[in-house]
Amino acid sequence: MSMYQEKLERLQQAPKRWLITGCAGFIGSNLLEVLLRHDQFVVGLDNFATGYQRNLDQVKALVTPEQWQRFQFIEGDICQPEHCQQACEGVDYVLHQAALGSVPRSIEDPARTNAANITGFLNMLIAARDAGVQSFVYAASSSTYGDHPALPKVEDNIGKPLSPYAVTKYVNELYADVFSRTYQFHCTGLRYFNVFGPRQDPNGAYAAVIPKWTAAMIAGDDVAINGDGETSRDFCFIANAVQANILAAVTQLERSEVFNVAVGDRTSLNQLFSAIQQSLLQHGVGYSKAPVYRDFRAGDVRHSQADISKAHTMLGYQPEYKVQHGLEQAMPWYLALSR
Repeated sequence: MSMYQEKLERLQQAPKRWLITGCAGFIGSNLLEVLLRHDQFVVGLDNFATGYQRNLDQVKALVTPEQWQRFQFIEGDICQPEHCQQACEGVDYVLHQAALGSVPRSIEDPARTNAANITGFLNMLIAARDAGVQSFVYAASSSTYGDHPALPKVEDNIGKPLSPYAVTKYVNELYADVFSRTYQFHCTGLRYFNVFGPRQDPNGAYAAVIPKWTAAMIAGDDVAINGDGETSRDFCFIANAVQANILAAVTQLERSEVFNVAVGDRTSLNQLFSAIQQSLLQHGVGYSKAPVYRDFRAGDVRHSQADISKAHTMLGYQPEYKVQHGLEQAMPWYLALSR
């Protein structure tokens, strides 16, 4: 039995009260599903800026009525301190996922990104500290590595941010460190590397690459690749990110820490294109068009790959899904969404 499975069993025997901000979003709703399946009590906070009621409805359909009764939803905004305070009341563990993601969105509207990702983050930190929660885990980002060229990415070595979004996620880490030193309120940041999976929105200008390409292939539309296709990423299936969040929440650390959450591998965009093609073909969907190459996108790094040894050593993190396995798990959801 893995350390993760052992921790889940212990939680099921002694349920805790969790807060998930951004619970109607992609990562938040997956966290909600796993926690409710293991009989935890969960408070969810969301303003539906990027989350959807349909994600909550899907979770409701996947758990028992008794488990769903353990969920309390608050429609609120992390930019409102009173909403954060209300959500933190009586909570043991906070999983702070609410944020405005996307590098392009931050370039177009840096003020809105700053409000959600810095002001909202600080509001949550203060509310959680004042409520005396046992642990505070937040969604950090691999964008913090910026222009640092070394591979794989190691937590202590970062460069200069390449987008307003990256600035906001770095500021989160700085605030977490200051709260640890000043108030002895320790926080754990999880630097996500291109997380993908069910309930990730394929629509809109800021859709992530895997759901966007998969939806386009299912529809028979063109797939556009920014650059020459040799840009590479460490794609991380959602189940790996859920594991990291739960392990981080229940692990006692002596100070604020940040951890890479990924697989420790690299997949180029050209390889990803082929992998999605192959996965769809296994489900009877053929796609024969060649990708359309266009200019590189502003703010993007060329290559990204994580060193996950720190998370493995300190949290017991062991990712169970690589890209192809993750695509196989996610494809039925993508296909159902297109019908």
